[in-house]
Amino acid sequence: MSNDPRQWPISRRAALAGTLATGLGLSASPAIADDLASEHPSNPEAALKRLIQGNDRFVRDELRPQHVGKQWRARLTKQQHPYATVLSCSDSRVPTELVFDEGFGDLFVIRVAGNVIADDVMGSLSYAAEHLHTQLFVVMGHEGCGAVTAAIDSILGKSKQPEHIESLLKMITPGLKQADLSLPREKLISSAVEANVRWSMHHVAHCPEAGKAIDEKRALLVGAVYDLETGRVRLLK
Repeated sequence: MSNDPRQWPISRRAALAGTLATGLGLSASPAIADDLASEHPSNPEAALKRLIQGNDRFVRDELRPQHVGKQWRARLTKQQHPYATVLSCSDSRVPTELVFDEGFGDLFVIRVAGNVIADDVMGSLSYAAEHLHTQLFVVMGHEGCGAVTAAIDSILGKSKQPEHIESLLKMITPGLKQADLSLPREKLISSAVEANVRWSMHHVAHCPEAGKAIDEKRALLVGAVYDLETGRVRLLK
């Protein structure tokens, strides 16, 4: 049987309940809601595999019908069971759920420019670990990130940004201390994007609740970089 829960046969109970609810024009029944947790990947490794498979479909333009319909939304009104937490950039070209071919309720997504970690982001990570028990934490940067590019230009003394943007850049620059500023610009930005992902991963690992889940092997922490042109998510080693 496939590791992708969406390929598993739907239970007879869920199928009958869904048919009845649809026929009567009702919201989702408790029987359907009970099946939410069963759609979780069985372990952190399976969660990562599901995410990777979703991105593969996205790259191939073979997206599946997702959890977006009225009946599915009704199932989520009282509870949520996302299997992964993804910290990604706010860039409009990186729509997290689409990139991984997922729908409502599948991912707990935190988006902020430069995928940086401030106190409020740390609070969201804590919530994901403590209350949602997500099995996977992903920090995903992307090639050509404007926030990382601005941080590099700030280090090089090439630009000055408004106050609040400068505050954002100050959360990125500590992770770029080892950047080889002699690299050609394109390679410099690419290496800086990866370094910034690793810097944010460092903070995730030191979030008490998320860190505990990772240390106890209840969750995985991975870093990734999204390619704007190909749509491919590359996992960092």
